[in-house]
Amino acid sequence: MQRSINRFFGTSLILAVCALLSSGALAQSYPSREITFVCAFPAGSGADVVVRYFAEKVRPLTGKTVIVQNRPGAGGNMAAEFMVRSKPDGHTIYVHAGNTVASNHHLIKNNPIDPVKQIRIAATINRQGFFLTVISGSPYKDLKSLTAAMKAKGDRATYATTANSGVIMGALYKHQAGLQSVEVKYKTGTEALKEMESGAIDYALHDPQVALQEARKGTIRLLAAATSGRLASVPDVPSMNELGYPMDLQGWFAAMVPMETPEDIVTTINGWFNTVLKTEDAKDFLNKFGGEPWISTPAEGQARLEKDVKDWGPYVAAAGLVSQ
Repeated sequence: MQRSINRFFGTSLILAVCALLSSGALAQSYPSREITFVCAFPAGSGADVVVRYFAEKVRPLTGKTVIVQNRPGAGGNMAAEFMVRSKPDGHTIYVHAGNTVASNHHLIKNNPIDPVKQIRIAATINRQGFFLTVISGSPYKDLKSLTAAMKAKGDRATYATTANSGVIMGALYKHQAGLQSVEVKYKTGTEALKEMESGAIDYALHDPQVALQEARKGTIRLLAAATSGRLASVPDVPSMNELGYPMDLQGWFAAMVPMETPEDIVTTINGWFNTVLKTEDAKDFLNKFGGEPWISTPAEGQARLEKDVKDWGPYVAAAGLVSQ
């Protein structure tokens, strides 16, 4: 009888332990291994600078190694798809512009990603604007003089773009100003700068990382920001809106994970980024690139993504762009 009782309780204990393990109660705490930050642009690009900065600052908070994996292509969609297809355990985090994810939904035909259903915003990072720029030696001191010159050049005028926000900004400006300028796409802002310096490109739509860095070096001149009002970080640069070209293409970086990622992991990631964003070092870093820290909850970030998915449809249509 005693053996039967012991066997019963022994079996019950094993079953109870198995149940706890399967429910995750005794599972290893997150993170359990190295974390990968996915970057949508090549090493050395403006986006890469931002991703690597946060990888370095978040690493001590995780207690694990944080590596950056560059997966350029399709305006960021290749990187986004890689993240979406990854295991939803918080070990693969896509650090990129949420507005780019939203615009790709309208710009890419038969896009395999549905951002509203498949992407979850774990943390927002900043708010920023794209800039319309010319090379420092250019005779164009303001947007008015550039516009007049580009009208005179007709279809011989050229402009450079890299990311989606710049594509939309350039198309809206071209449409609203009645220009015939020809768009030339580049993988990075650095490549575009070389063409601007050679005289092959008349003007460019640069991301804030490249634009502010090169403007401080004296390489380029900032003519306007693609925002409804002036940015506090660069108050001397007028907005496209105030210059008579209505648009509000505010960019914002975020840490994104697959939608199925557990709530507690999302909360942990949010805490890491918010801790970094509260530091003066992070504020100074983002200000250098025309951005401002944006601390929020995952729910607030998700609401912004859903809003942008709705808003960017009309922007794409107004710019006369079609799915690629």
